[in-house]
Amino acid sequence: DVNLGIAAATPRGLLVPVIKGADKMNLIELCEAINLVTATARDGKLQPADYAGGTFSLTNVGVFGVDTGTPIINCDESAILAMGAIKRRPWVVGQGDDERIEPRWVTTLALSFDHQIIDGEQGSKFLADVSTILESPELALLF
Repeated sequence: DVNLGIAAATPRGLLVPVIKGADKMNLIELCEAINLVTATARDGKLQPADYAGGTFSLTNVGVFGVDTGTPIINCDESAILAMGAIKRRPWVVGQGDDERIEPRWVTTLALSFDHQIIDGEQGSKFLADVSTILESPELALLF
């Protein structure tokens, strides 16, 4: 099972409630669950069980204008993925004589993982897959 921790900035500080069985949800269900747990966290109504059993967390440091960071794995979890701010940047596209610079929306991803659970190659391939999906979201249907 994938029990997904979602980092939520609240008046009490950063809290990471867990969405149980996130791997069994479709995209709409997952979005609804994220909205519910973050609203519950911000309202200060989380229960201890709402923090327990996470396997993987997502954090978005970009909402604070930060380009990147080093995410720290939560206790008993296998990994955490941080997403930086999405900004317009000059980007080299094409190859050879067709190479040119175009403005693109760009973000930085940072993955921290427990090497006792996840091999470095697996972690790197996962990060590459996330990058591919962000570049071409229609490819998510293939995963």
